[in-house]
Amino acid sequence: TVQNDMKLWPFKVIPGPVIDGGHKPMIVVTYKGQEKQFAAEEVSSMVLQKMKAIAEALMGTEVKNAVITVPAYFTDSQRSATKDAGVIAGLNVLRIINEPTAAAIAYGLEKKYTLNNVAAKNVLVFDLGGGTFDVSLITIEKGVFEVKAVNGDTHLGGGDFDNRMVSHFVAEFRRKHNKDISASPKALGRLRAACERAKRNLSSIAETSIDIDCLFEGIDFSSTITRARFEKLNLDLFRDCLDPVDKCLKDA
Repeated sequence: TVQNDMKLWPFKVIPGPVIDGGHKPMIVVTYKGQEKQFAAEEVSSMVLQKMKAIAEALMGTEVKNAVITVPAYFTDSQRSATKDAGVIAGLNVLRIINEPTAAAIAYGLEKKYTLNNVAAKNVLVFDLGGGTFDVSLITIEKGVFEVKAVNGDTHLGGGDFDNRMVSHFVAEFRRKHNKDISASPKALGRLRAACERAKRNLSSIAETSIDIDCLFEGIDFSSTITRARFEKLNLDLFRDCLDPVDKCLKDA
């Protein structure tokens, strides 16, 4: 749950202004020695601004227009908030499209099946992202995409795998040094970054190491983790990926 994840985040989330009978969550961070609060749309706009800058540097020209993707299950209010983030980032949002549709376009499936005069084709899109897991079954016919069924888990993704590794190494640090780093956002942030790198390394090698200088109270931390251990830590999460696939196929 979000409450459990908050214990591992290097930032705080607090109740904000009351909107539609509920408190709007606000993200609290310290920037240049000052505490600042941001709404989710503002944080999203910062990501879009960064992407805008990357695109402009690559193409050597100003980027004004954008198409932004969202999970297929997003509600109208969530899509509207995403569009607001684009406007805050200084972009003219031409369209909000579903992520499975964007994935199919990225793989060139609409051209493949249209140019070859292939009859309607069903495609299953398995999208395990950083924080959410989406499964979509789409039909492509004559270049037109139709989402037949969607399923997934709004609270399952790569971040959860990172959390398991973070908890694993927090416990190891406690065993080795009799100190708890979970109360230090800075230490947790550095450990999380190292865990994410280790996770990526384990995609291609069987074992990797984590080395962090002065992780907590001047103590250096060094450890190793194998792919087998990583898989054991996350086995239940991997299994959780299968149920949405079955449900999506049945719904379609």
